[in-house]
Amino acid sequence: MTDRLSSAFAKGPALVTFITAGDGPTPAILDALVAGGADVIELGMPFTDPMADGPAIQAANLRSLGAGTRTADIFKIAKDFRAKHPTVPVVLMGYANPMVTRGAEWFAKAAADAGVDGVICVDIPPEEDDALGPQLRAAGIAPIRLATPTTDAARLPAVLDGSAGFLYYVSVAGITGLQQAAQASIEEAVARLKAATDLPVAVGFGVRTPEQAAAIARVADGVVVGSALVELVAKYGEQAPKYVQELTAALAGAVHSARKVSA
Repeated sequence: MTDRLSSAFAKGPALVTFITAGDGPTPAILDALVAGGADVIELGMPFTDPMADGPAIQAANLRSLGAGTRTADIFKIAKDFRAKHPTVPVVLMGYANPMVTRGAEWFAKAAADAGVDGVICVDIPPEEDDALGPQLRAAGIAPIRLATPTTDAARLPAVLDGSAGFLYYVSVAGITGLQQAAQASIEEAVARLKAATDLPVAVGFGVRTPEQAAAIARVADGVVVGSALVELVAKYGEQAPKYVQELTAALAGAVHSARKVSA
């Protein structure tokens, strides 16, 4: 299943988009992301204490949970998406509790059955890989790790060990959506990470505009956009897919144009 991830990044800088499952008309929003040109989709698993997320995604988590979204619903959304979009990679992103509460093997099997390509678990550190990593790898699912501005040379090997799919560089030390790192610091960090791994490096946290996305895409293998899309779902509700597709198309055009600039 990680072949879909490899293919997505092989074309050049990839646009990675995030939405929260169960927040708004999720299947239609996913279709809109694909129509807009997203290369990889992160599907957030709602959780009561999303400690890495800023106000927009925190609110999305609460809306989704308030609507009654459960883990089984998320897997159904992923499975239905996979049937409609067989080549677009889907990554589940969330926290350990919903992933391991029924056992890591159960979660990995259910994710594989739903056609999931990768999993980002925000609060299982690399040193505790055995909590979920072996089960994901056995099921053909990429455990995708996070690196941050505080991931130094001593710790980076642990982050990379057993990681697959792509490396997600969190460009600011903080929560999602509220700030963006300076371009120079992003360029320096991406160069350092790419010197240490053959995995694609995707940069996220604080990316909101096509201009920001284009600048990052010139140096990174991927750009992750989440809060800006989630805010559209909050604002427009059932009408959100139209606006999500418009922003995604603008972001995708900016990211993909970096393929030509750097070619």
